[in-house]
Amino acid sequence: MSSLDASAAAKTESRNANRAMLAEFWFYFSQNRGAVIGLFVFLTLVLIALLAPLVAPHDPNFQYRDNFLTPPFWQEGGNVSFLLGTDAVGRDILSRLIFGARFSLFIGVVVVTIALSGGVVLGLIAGYFRGWVDTTIMRVMDVILAFPSLLLALVLVAVLGPGLVNAMIAIAIVLQPHFVRLTRAAVLSERNRDYVVAARLAGAGNLRLMFKTILPNCLAPLIVQATLSFSNAILDAAALGFLGMGAQPPTPEWGTMLAEAREFILRAWWVVTFPGLAILITVLAINLVGDGLRDALDPKLKRS
Repeated sequence: MSSLDASAAAKTESRNANRAMLAEFWFYFSQNRGAVIGLFVFLTLVLIALLAPLVAPHDPNFQYRDNFLTPPFWQEGGNVSFLLGTDAVGRDILSRLIFGARFSLFIGVVVVTIALSGGVVLGLIAGYFRGWVDTTIMRVMDVILAFPSLLLALVLVAVLGPGLVNAMIAIAIVLQPHFVRLTRAAVLSERNRDYVVAARLAGAGNLRLMFKTILPNCLAPLIVQATLSFSNAILDAAALGFLGMGAQPPTPEWGTMLAEAREFILRAWWVVTFPGLAILITVLAINLVGDGLRDALDPKLKRS
């Protein structure tokens, strides 16, 4: 019975410690009001994206032939059936924006997952083994960083072929060096610490030392970088879509919507304004959350 009691007490203590850590994290995060507002906006966007078929008033690709370039409902000639107006072929802009949130958030998640996974593995290998392995990996990353990110993404998409999947792969490759360099720097600062040396003396293998011992202590800066890369992925995907190299029509992706509306900028302001605002609000909200995470996770920036 004593061993069971000790086990239960250990579990309770672990739960209390986790709650204390979460409470401390939220305290520092909530000190940044902009981050809290950004988190609320981002969670709202996620909810809208998940419920898009229920929230959207129309099919995003259905063309209402009698409503070409209908202005928003508050403007003369507007229609309450199309709150934000319609585009050049009669599709409801609000519905396309709502479904576009799905694509933008999906792009961000996939790109960050690919870039983070590959970057962490390469960074761990480079920082842990050093030598020629480190030199080779970092010189390749330096070559990638030497190119303007959008230009390199354009070249990669041109090689792979236009399309949403290829655009995500290209953006992930472009963003990966940031994770590699960040992980390598964190590993270099941790690899000779006492707890790593103790684990090595206890017989832990290289993989265990890399992924179980060192990596958990390098996560804080990676989480912040992942958040900021999320917004960069959305921006780059929108830019590729605008240039015709990303998502292809009639996909309701915000960058593609901007590309389709270029010729109507002067006589139908709403077809470019609302997709642009959607990109602006989403990226701004994610960046604000990233600032809050930096304040909450970096001990040097925690406010007393």
